Amino acid sequence: MPGKIKTVAVLGAGHGGCAAAADLTARGFTVRLHARREAALAPLRAAGGITARGVQEGMFPIELMTTNVAEAIAGADIIMLVVPSVAHEYYAKALAPLIDGSVPIFLNPGHTGGGLHFLNELRLAGYRAPVKTGETVSLTYVTRMEGPATVGIYSYIRSLRFAALPGCYADEVFASVNTLYPETVKASSVLESALINMNAVFHPPGMILNAGWIQRTNGNFLFYKEGVTDAVGRVCQAVDKERLAVAKALDVPARPFLDSFYAAGLTTQAARDSGSIARACEESEPNKTIRSPPSLDHRYVHEDVGYGLVPFAAFGQLAGVPTPAIDSLIRLASIATGIDYATQGLTLRKMGLEGLNIEALHRFIETGERT
Repeated sequence: MPGKIKTVAVLGAGHGGCAAAADLTARGFTVRLHARREAALAPLRAAGGITARGVQEGMFPIELMTTNVAEAIAGADIIMLVVPSVAHEYYAKALAPLIDGSVPIFLNPGHTGGGLHFLNELRLAGYRAPVKTGETVSLTYVTRMEGPATVGIYSYIRSLRFAALPGCYADEVFASVNTLYPETVKASSVLESALINMNAVFHPPGMILNAGWIQRTNGNFLFYKEGVTDAVGRVCQAVDKERLAVAKALDVPARPFLDSFYAAGLTTQAARDSGSIARACEESEPNKTIRSPPSLDHRYVHEDVGYGLVPFAAFGQLAGVPTPAIDSLIRLASIATGIDYATQGLTLRKMGLEGLNIEALHRFIETGERT
């Protein structure tokens, strides 16, 4: 039986949650799977579990599937949220009366500022005890549901950065998460994990600049291989340049998108060395069969703009770094969808960072408390 972590509460039964439930079960862990709606669990119950294809093969019965959060986390050694960023508020409110800080909470993924948002929502919900959270910047898998009860797990993400909040618990929380995902590597802080969000760099340009193609064909093209052309890639590179400037101003380690994309096992060395994000996407073996979303009503916009680009810009504001390319994409996405992402997305206030300067920000992420 693997390590001290034996029972995992997986909250979320979408692509990532089903992948995690099947994969962890296959590797000997006991999984308790939660979904907010019974409709998400019904086909899994009918099938007797989750069928996996790819890095795991077979049908894996899940010990418990439930819509009751308290039931899902009972007896768990770690609580793992495998949900879009927009669901962090829901789960913070649901967990606040049920936890005592003894069990680590792993946001898989946290994207940009997810751990900060989750902690702030716990506090707003009245939770005052210590909390030990951790996050990876992206999902630990490349995965898609291929049927109602079938998940394709195409790849694990290699060299995936992990950080804890508060930072003072980093070693303890990392040890738990690394038991589940040995490919994770420790980042310096949640600022580093926040500012290496690859999805925010290339999903919004890919969606906004391909909006006509997406709407006309209902997404009938390969998003990464065909949708990220040279022009789209250059916009991605402008976003990446601003992201790196924000990280530098905040004294946070960061590396270019292409280096992270290659290190994660998502493209070839030749593509990385070419300096072209378009080529890196075209030569991405794990992503080669993934089709475009059928509309702009998708997490590649709602999440990766509202909970990716908006916090990038917010950190830029805190650091005094202009982000014109990022701001332009936020504005265009807002016009195209009718959603004001600049106010509805993950702002400094929603991350609990409003009014902090850089020095106070670093103290907060180490202690989890404003002073």
